[in-house]
Amino acid sequence: MLNSTTNIFLVGLMGSGKTTIGRALAKRLNKRFVDADHEIESRTGASIPLIFEIEGEASFRQREADVIRDLTAQEGIVLATGGGAVLNETSRRLLKERGVVVYLRASVSSILQRTSHDRNRPLLQTADPKARIEELSQQRGPLYQEVAHITVETGRPNVQSVVQNILAQLEKHTPADDEAHAASGDESPADHS
Repeated sequence: MLNSTTNIFLVGLMGSGKTTIGRALAKRLNKRFVDADHEIESRTGASIPLIFEIEGEASFRQREADVIRDLTAQEGIVLATGGGAVLNETSRRLLKERGVVVYLRASVSSILQRTSHDRNRPLLQTADPKARIEELSQQRGPLYQEVAHITVETGRPNVQSVVQNILAQLEKHTPADDEAHAASGDESPADHS
């Protein structure tokens, strides 16, 4: 059961709808919406593509981990994480411990469609964006599953129906679910192949 201080963290690949759905969800729950990528840009005064270009991905990932650490310490927020936030083990742990994690799962084709004209996606500035999305999906999918308390498909065209689905699952979600999820995660060997 949710209360006013419960955090909701959205994870998933770029283009899965974290920002759009997060804003709508925060509005419905009367919580503050925060976008991790926007927070990084406001702290650095630079765009994500520029940070990637100047500092490289490793430096960006460290900035991202710092932002996740700070934001997850707040209360009563809906947080849209960057697609790669789950790559950091500490970030995964903090997300899992400090809120309810919702994995927004989207198909490669719908992500490709949503991101095809977006130049603010440094990882997709490649000759074959579809192959890159497939690669990211295979690499990050198990990590999203590992941290998620709830998984929701975002293939539906209507944002409100996705939000309604999340709200219904949040209603059924209890802290005992978190403990059971954590216990099952600890006992089974992680498959990182």
